Amino acid sequence: MIKLKNISKNYGDIKVLDNLNLIIEKNSITCILGASGCGKTTLLNIIAGITPYEGSIEGFNGKVSYIFQHELLLPNLTVKQNLQYVLAEADYHKIDGMLDMLEISAKADKYPRAISGGQAQRAAIARAFLFPSQLLLMDEPFSSLDTALKLRLINAFYDIWQKEKRTVLYVTHDIEEAFLLANRVVIMDKGSIVYDVKLNGNPVRNYGQTSPIKQQILEKMLSAN
Repeated sequence: MIKLKNISKNYGDIKVLDNLNLIIEKNSITCILGASGCGKTTLLNIIAGITPYEGSIEGFNGKVSYIFQHELLLPNLTVKQNLQYVLAEADYHKIDGMLDMLEISAKADKYPRAISGGQAQRAAIARAFLFPSQLLLMDEPFSSLDTALKLRLINAFYDIWQKEKRTVLYVTHDIEEAFLLANRVVIMDKGSIVYDVKLNGNPVRNYGQTSPIKQQILEKMLSAN
């Protein structure tokens, strides 16, 4: 497990994270919910080693994959070459199956400028999951997709995760996404954790399904804002 202890981050006089403590369980999907500006992305950047901070992170020094809000594909490489870039040649055989699962096999030989934003984001998801990391960070990876495609990809993502489990920390504004995918939901407000709950059973639940836990998450989100 990864232990975040007393994580703080200021930008001048603005306190973004305030002595945040969080244990991220190994091989689980933890979702962080919260309003814009509550510190979610800053926390991911700290864990990824991009942003300096105060406090300590214990229990992890391995490789990290990061799916950003924007896909950040290498523009001079095709979709398939972007995936090859993070793999040893002996693992290139994994690419076709991943492209098929994410519904972009037909775009394998296209350059990023020649595909849609949603297709590019799916390529970024494929690249991050193919990279042999122990920790996967995801910053609103499905936000640019329509609802039907989003639901298919969430299920595809979970299928991939089941086959090759790794620790996932996933940021979103969308309670429905969190409830469909996560083993655990954490709510942030003003740089701190204000709510933390584990979700029982299979994480991929029915879209629109109601439950007492889901209602409680919604109420906590509303009260945090």
